[in-house]
Amino acid sequence: MPTDCISYQESGYFTSLINDYLNQKPDVQSLYHRFPTLENFEKQLLEKEKNFNSSDNLKRKTLVSALEKQYSKLNVSDLTKLNIQALGSSKTFTITTGHQLNLFTGPLYFLYKIVSTINLTKQLKLKYPEYNFVPVYWMATEDHDFEEINYFNLHGKKVRWNTESGGPVGRLSTQGLEEVFEIFSLELGIGKNAEYLKKLFHESYVNHTNLADATRFLANELFGKTGLVILDADTPELKKIFIPHAKEELLKQTSYQKVMETSEKLKDYNIQVNPREINLFYIEDDFRERIILQNGYYYINNRELKFTQSEIVQLLENHPEKFSPNVIMRPLYQEVILPNLCYIGGGGELAYWLELKSYFEASDVTFPILLLRNSVLLATEKLAKKADKLNLTWKDLFSKQQDLMNAKVKTFSEFPIDFTEQKAFLRKQFDDLNEMANQTDKSFIGAVKAQEVKQIKGLDNLEKRLLKAEKKKHQEELERIADLQNELFPNKSLQERIVNFSEFYLGYGDVLLDKLFEELNPLEQEFKVVVL
Repeated sequence: MPTDCISYQESGYFTSLINDYLNQKPDVQSLYHRFPTLENFEKQLLEKEKNFNSSDNLKRKTLVSALEKQYSKLNVSDLTKLNIQALGSSKTFTITTGHQLNLFTGPLYFLYKIVSTINLTKQLKLKYPEYNFVPVYWMATEDHDFEEINYFNLHGKKVRWNTESGGPVGRLSTQGLEEVFEIFSLELGIGKNAEYLKKLFHESYVNHTNLADATRFLANELFGKTGLVILDADTPELKKIFIPHAKEELLKQTSYQKVMETSEKLKDYNIQVNPREINLFYIEDDFRERIILQNGYYYINNRELKFTQSEIVQLLENHPEKFSPNVIMRPLYQEVILPNLCYIGGGGELAYWLELKSYFEASDVTFPILLLRNSVLLATEKLAKKADKLNLTWKDLFSKQQDLMNAKVKTFSEFPIDFTEQKAFLRKQFDDLNEMANQTDKSFIGAVKAQEVKQIKGLDNLEKRLLKAEKKKHQEELERIADLQNELFPNKSLQERIVNFSEFYLGYGDVLLDKLFEELNPLEQEFKVVVL
């Protein structure tokens, strides 16, 4: 089977900003604190230890207490219990990933984020045995974009939860998921792995009353034995710790000022998110709306709610749970309440984190190490053998399909289809003609140039016709290549962004997760191909 490796930069699926970050280009070095290497974690540890533990131990006690409440009704592994208790110690730090509450985990990369996080804590423990490292999954319970999370794909079909939500999704009732369970069960069919998946879905969603509890149960069932700690930060006691930063936001709008300054440094890239004047929402169970400062009053968007400055500050101090950080402030909230060293996320997430370093500095909070999560292409043994038979490397299969077809036709052909040499020869002739025209009659220069364009275009057309003829001749083999690529890259996109884990669990059961834990190295900048 193919054995070549593909770097993230070579895969073609990451933006120029992320590629420049991975390459540690000078232009982006001011946007992050430390690059993710094992050695750099020592400095990060010492800095976070000083920054996080400089106050009394209230933060850690509050965190442990909140987690104990959230886990009170779950079957908790001994390792997770130990990790929760360890968070009370000044020698314990977290590695965190975050994810939306996608129905039944959503796309495959949910698994990769968490496996990357757990595997990194293991590597750090070996390197720095005097410290404890706890993997944390931060549930995005306060998000309100329900349309992004209310479905997953199985066997090319969408399994969708048809309901409505305008508030924070973690508080959303799971009513209606019994019908989704029935549809899902029929699609799974029979067998030991199918029965496990049915049971997992039913116990997660039908047996729990809100989406936060359902997702916590699901993630705990999949990863609890590894010591993963799952956190829902939508709680009054944790929000209370964040009051000083929320107050700063309401009164001085620091995040807007700092992120706008950083945006100027990113003007040559596509900006991931743009800050608002106030980057806080006001939330209730059934809505999450922006706070707008206008003419000295604080308005709640789309609601008949208005506060003076003193009223909104008093509301914050008495009811911090009514204030929800948006995408700009959520990272700060995370780093304020967690003794966190590193955030692991996808390319889109890291792009907006790279806008935030100056805001963290202004808030006197240590900016975490940013690590691009493991990306994975899962392939069956059968598909890997097909690739071998077709003389395809994994790098070939990551190519755009049209480019791959053209490249393979040129290798199949008995004669060269590339007219580069002929075009170069032709251009040399026209260079000579141009020189003659310059020395004799400059009025001929335009005519010479027009003739050059015409003849080069003629060679281009001949090349295309020859390529088309050869494609027809090798149509059967090209179709096999396209079929293989379409299986590995559904909808010509990354498998990890589309397919749900249940599709592979049906065939491989626990081997799926075992294989991921075995093969994923979070500090390698490599798109991993895992053959099952």
